[in-house]
Amino acid sequence: MSLASKSPEPRPGIMDIAAYVPGKEHAPGVAKVHKLSSNETPLGASPKAIEAFQAMAFNLERYPDGQARALREAIGAVHGLNPANIMCGNGSDELLGLLCHAYLGPGDEGIITEHGFLVYKIQILAAGATPVTVKEKDARVDVDAILAAVTERTKVVFLANPANPTGTYIPVDEVRRLHAGLPEGVLLVLDAAYAEYVRRNDYAAGLELVSASRNVVMTRTFSKIYGLAGLRIGWMYAPPEVIDAVDRVRGPFNLSAPSIAAGAAAIRDQAFVATAVDHNLTWLARVSEALSAIGLRITPSVTNFVLIHFPDEDGKRAEEADDFLTRRGYILRAVRSYGFPNALRMTIGSAEANEGVIAALTEFMGRK
Repeated sequence: MSLASKSPEPRPGIMDIAAYVPGKEHAPGVAKVHKLSSNETPLGASPKAIEAFQAMAFNLERYPDGQARALREAIGAVHGLNPANIMCGNGSDELLGLLCHAYLGPGDEGIITEHGFLVYKIQILAAGATPVTVKEKDARVDVDAILAAVTERTKVVFLANPANPTGTYIPVDEVRRLHAGLPEGVLLVLDAAYAEYVRRNDYAAGLELVSASRNVVMTRTFSKIYGLAGLRIGWMYAPPEVIDAVDRVRGPFNLSAPSIAAGAAAIRDQAFVATAVDHNLTWLARVSEALSAIGLRITPSVTNFVLIHFPDEDGKRAEEADDFLTRRGYILRAVRSYGFPNALRMTIGSAEANEGVIAALTEFMGRK
């Protein structure tokens, strides 16, 4: 075979990775669509964030601040953190990938849980390492199962708390127990993408554990409660050594100037966040109770979404419910790839969207 006829080949293992598939967005032939598949807030972004974003339109010829100082300082001010221990990224997804890039390689293992965020596995494989999946108990992380899976090859443990797509969480004491059982050389990554929604006295996002440790990182996002998913802003709080290591593989301008400005304004507008929390608490309870009342099993959630389990009966399964809802303009998320072949994940949306799903599923469950 001549060299001219041979195409470039990715390194071994790359083509074995199943690409991430986002929630669907379209319902062909439907006049009005309610997208409830990606856990986006129905309240949009803070007006202050929008104003800050628009103000940057007159300086687009300039490179952004490569250190995102204004954003890091705003995050630090709101959470009482040293900005030097904060790194911002193009969504928390980028930061998760950079952590794998910096701490994993061939021969290493990264531990994930049975229903964990699919990006963890993708990034572990992309780094050339081996993902090790441990079972959960009743759609909740099992600390003992994680600790039992640790070997001398384990380098990173990923813990989504609260978890996606289940909406469940483990208490801070269990997180501390997990950390105490890990070797000092293992990095514990706490993914707290939905932390702002949680209202439980025994929950903590991980800030204190990071501050007191050398091997714990917490990641957060502006894509959920802050309504800035389109700008792709994430951040992590980490020990100085981790910040230094990841900074060496981070792109020099990984956040745009409008993103930095909008993010800083959004996180300072905590009154807007409080409104979003109140909306979610009201409708999370309403949706969970209404769907339970019509015979659907709901995994108890502390986030802005619910996992809906359908009967294993002809005409009542999740796939059929998905088609039924889509034809009426309600787009939920199929979660077969997360290990739930007969369930759908529903984002808590606007009052109109939530009531519409309740009515549609009531009709669906009443069919013969």
